[in-house]
Amino acid sequence: MFTNAEASLSAVARDLRKHPSDAVVIGVAQGPEGPVLLDSPLSAKNAEAIQGTLAVLGATGAADSLVRLPGVPELNTQIIALAGVGKLDGDGASPEQLRRASGSAVRQLAGLTTVALAFPAPTADDLAAIAEGAALGAYSYTEHRKRSSAATKRNVARVVILSPAADSAAADAALARAAVLGRAVNTTRSLVNMPPSQLFPASFADAAKELAKGLPIKITVWDEKRLEKEGFGGILAVGQGSARPPRLVKAEYTPSQASKASSIHLVGKGITFDTGGISIKPAAKMDEMKSDMAGAASALATVIAAARLGIRAKVTAWLCIAENMPSGNAQRPSDVIVTRSGMSVEVLNTDAEGRLVMADGLAAASEEGPDAIIDIATLTGAAIIALGTRTAGLMGDAAVTDALKAAADGEGEAAWAMPLPDELRAGLDSPIADIANVGDKPGGMLTAGIFLREFVGDRTDGTPIPWAHIDIAGPSYNTGSAYGHTPKLGTGAMVRTLVRYLEGVADGAAS
Repeated sequence: MFTNAEASLSAVARDLRKHPSDAVVIGVAQGPEGPVLLDSPLSAKNAEAIQGTLAVLGATGAADSLVRLPGVPELNTQIIALAGVGKLDGDGASPEQLRRASGSAVRQLAGLTTVALAFPAPTADDLAAIAEGAALGAYSYTEHRKRSSAATKRNVARVVILSPAADSAAADAALARAAVLGRAVNTTRSLVNMPPSQLFPASFADAAKELAKGLPIKITVWDEKRLEKEGFGGILAVGQGSARPPRLVKAEYTPSQASKASSIHLVGKGITFDTGGISIKPAAKMDEMKSDMAGAASALATVIAAARLGIRAKVTAWLCIAENMPSGNAQRPSDVIVTRSGMSVEVLNTDAEGRLVMADGLAAASEEGPDAIIDIATLTGAAIIALGTRTAGLMGDAAVTDALKAAADGEGEAAWAMPLPDELRAGLDSPIADIANVGDKPGGMLTAGIFLREFVGDRTDGTPIPWAHIDIAGPSYNTGSAYGHTPKLGTGAMVRTLVRYLEGVADGAAS
């Protein structure tokens, strides 16, 4: 259905002369008295000469800056690229600074074939961050451009990382993990970037089958007839206005020794295009609404990454997929629908549709009694007002949100825990149904989280299933300029966080 060009990743411990490249990337930091060349494979003489001319060359050391110089024989390269890592906190660049700088350099050096990254990387953790950034930076979406177009540059195909930690088991594991994460994030980006004429509910379900081929993942698809038979009223109501019927996709990864593994369910919002329905959106920026399925894409990519990495946790994704269109068949404001849980919802605004499909997904996930449920969705514009375009909102039970926040911090993804104030629940009261789909405007992100919480079920002992909600309305789609390892348009936000969270769950279960 689509293809992603992936950069091959390798590491060497010394002597770049034996590894010819089109460019060798060397780090430059912002020092208190000007730019500072970081440790590099350059000879002392050449390093001193470059350090002395950094200001003249315009190399500031600021993040995302890149200055190209002619190569030197000692590095066997055509270009030396001076990449900014920003201001240093402490003795050296942090893993996140290395991740972003390497991703930025690889992204900006598109058009070259082989790039060597010579940032200071004394440990396997540093190597891992550089490799991850490179895998994320080697991405572009060019499916609909002429191959001969001047705007189309091939991504860097090969990345060689210079690190004394190379040639070790830890280095090999770091490179393998970075490749899997890069593929997962870039798959999410490509799904988000696809035009809605190509990615619609049925084709999204087909893409899930295609991506899961050869992996220990079971794919189950509910079509509109089965959705109706089994009471998935939320998904059906949202999708009924479209000529393209909705789908529910269940993707189950079961590791070996599954009986000892924790079970985590992910529920993803998959609105392949959101016009707002009868409560139609303004025309301005409606084109961005092809990205309203980013949550489902992230959930699917996370399951695939878990399978590729062999994470020792059972991971199930529920992709709640529909196209929200206005038509003679579309749901109307004031309609009442009955969701999978049996709870009725008065639809006051058909543009608050994501929570309706998610309600069904959360109920279905709850029926299987997992150890935790995490939903991920481009749910509210209010999240962007509150947290901006780069930070995800985390809501729910502290045991889950705290672990997700720690995972996000470890991956360098911006996320922030938000409350779910009890007093906002009254705003969702309906005079004719169990709950309304919108409440008061203030605190809209929080009210949406409170709505979702109503559909999370209980364990067999009567206690609520631990749950968290991730609102990625801001960071999932970048309408500004590319930065670091993040391209324009689809970003793949929070996939790496979810994978790291699952790794933590598996490690905790094994200990």
